[in-house]
Amino acid sequence: MTKFKAANFAESFGYAWRGLKLAFNSQRNFVIEVIIAFFVILASVLLRFDFSDIAILVIMCAIVLICEMFNSVIEFALDASFKNQYSKLVEMAKDMAAGMVLLASITSIVVGVIIFISNLV
Repeated sequence: MTKFKAANFAESFGYAWRGLKLAFNSQRNFVIEVIIAFFVILASVLLRFDFSDIAILVIMCAIVLICEMFNSVIEFALDASFKNQYSKLVEMAKDMAAGMVLLASITSIVVGVIIFISNLV
């Protein structure tokens, strides 16, 4: 194994699983979003939404979670690179990354409201 390459698929999967656990254990917003996603998907299943609507909700929830993890990656990488020193460029990058999560969240809420209203009315 080299410094930057896993020896096999199982090792790669282990690193990925460790990353998910790290996000869950260290990022409060990630945990909140996982809980919200769970209840949104559970409600859509219990209310017997169409499979395609459930799939769209799952995808939207996943997009928010992926953006949240990417935001954390950006923050960790920049903090490490700049040794936690203030930089206007780092601040701008972090703000944009947070904006990415906000945009994904707002879009998911809009899509979710549309799907829930169309299924309940």
